Amino acid sequence: MDRKRKWRDLVAVNVLEEKWVTRVDFGTRKLAIYDTPTGIYASLALCSHGGADLCDGYFDGHLIECPLHQGAFDVRTGKPISAPASRPMKTYETRIKDGMVQIMA
Repeated sequence: MDRKRKWRDLVAVNVLEEKWVTRVDFGTRKLAIYDTPTGIYASLALCSHGGADLCDGYFDGHLIECPLHQGAFDVRTGKPISAPASRPMKTYETRIKDGMVQIMA
């Protein structure tokens, strides 16, 4: 079945942890939602290096650090910015509409 991508409601903006990471279940996927100085970003919650939950990591501005091996990513792009992380994390396009964070999925 070919499912078309579309905007889907994820979580109410007022539920997000201010300037921090919020874990959200989206179907069978666990997502990390980041409240940054430049907007809301979303990624899979599992680190692409060791599979640890990024929601338990250190978060600062646009950087999320994995709690397992301290590899870090830019949450805006998913790009790894410090070893041992070398593969990008899966990110999702986001927007705010009617008080809801939505993702393109």
